[in-house]
Amino acid sequence: MSKIALLTAVALILFVVEAQIPAPIPVPGVKLGLANVVTLFAIFSIGRKKAVIVLLLRIVLGSLITGQVAAMGFSLAGGALCYIVMCVVRRFVTERQIWVVSVFGAIGHNLGQLAVAAFVVGTASVFLYLPILLVSGILTGLFTGLSAQYLYKHLKKLNIM
Repeated sequence: MSKIALLTAVALILFVVEAQIPAPIPVPGVKLGLANVVTLFAIFSIGRKKAVIVLLLRIVLGSLITGQVAAMGFSLAGGALCYIVMCVVRRFVTERQIWVVSVFGAIGHNLGQLAVAAFVVGTASVFLYLPILLVSGILTGLFTGLSAQYLYKHLKKLNIM
């Protein structure tokens, strides 16, 4: 339970800090996703079942802390699809390929959020936005995945988690 609490706290800090940083490019919905580093780390270090608790706590508490409660549905859908995709891909990769899990997860996250957007606005035309989100998802997923991989490698050596 203490590992879940610690990882949730770190994920929340990253989420809140990132929410204060202006978007690097003026495209709605594109952000780095620093808190996903913690989710990836959790999947590889404490297992899928505990990692989903960290993810859900981060989404709910992060939405409340930042005042983005209306966006929670988008976050939950994106987070859920991201998590499912990452758990499936995790079965086929080693600890040296965490970045692969992250890239696929980022794409899943984008698809989940677009599905909710299509439902909310009542049209599938929001999927025209998919190419932009795929490119940004691959790039941000690569960055967060390499960050999680570096973190996992070094904390494993220290036998911390």
